Amino acid sequence: MLLLSDPAVARVPVQDSGDPLVDVREASDLQLDHRKADADGAWARLRQGVLDRLVAAEHQLPDGVRLLVVEGHRPAALQRRYFEEHCAELVAAGVGPTLASVRGEASQHVSPPEVAPHPCGSAVDLTLMVDGHEADMGCPVNATPAASDGACFTAAPGISAEARHWREVLGSALTNAGLVNYPPEWWHWSYGDRYWAVVTGAPAAIHAPV
Repeated sequence: MLLLSDPAVARVPVQDSGDPLVDVREASDLQLDHRKADADGAWARLRQGVLDRLVAAEHQLPDGVRLLVVEGHRPAALQRRYFEEHCAELVAAGVGPTLASVRGEASQHVSPPEVAPHPCGSAVDLTLMVDGHEADMGCPVNATPAASDGACFTAAPGISAEARHWREVLGSALTNAGLVNYPPEWWHWSYGDRYWAVVTGAPAAIHAPV
């Protein structure tokens, strides 16, 4: 499983395409959740190329099923704080013994700031709405590996048949639209960032931090 802390991700060059950062609320009719809302509205913004692919993915969903966007852009300073705080939590819990092992474990839940796709506007955390209600996906969005007993991993074996079905529905639509999943987080998908470039074989990332 390729993690964001893998040196191969950091080695990918970035050639920003100039793809604008747009507000999901103004540029589409996608449903937007407010659990990660911030005063500046960063959570509601995505690169246009990501948004276009989400709209295409939603058109592939069955009747009565819609995407629910939870978080898009995340300022770099906030990403760094999240990562450092999670590393500190892991150290306190006895994860180690090296800094590299702590960072590797932390990157299963929070992206290292130097390669994180959220500050680029490339990543989106999202789930499904089924007939107006949030689908059972096996664990909540942003659940940690420890808190979810591993159910946060996209291919987790211990989830219900219903949760597996909805993950497959979500994954099929988003993959067909050109996004890639981060395997430790079923809800995290991206396009244009370094991780996307490694997974797809693109010569460079097309989104730099905004």
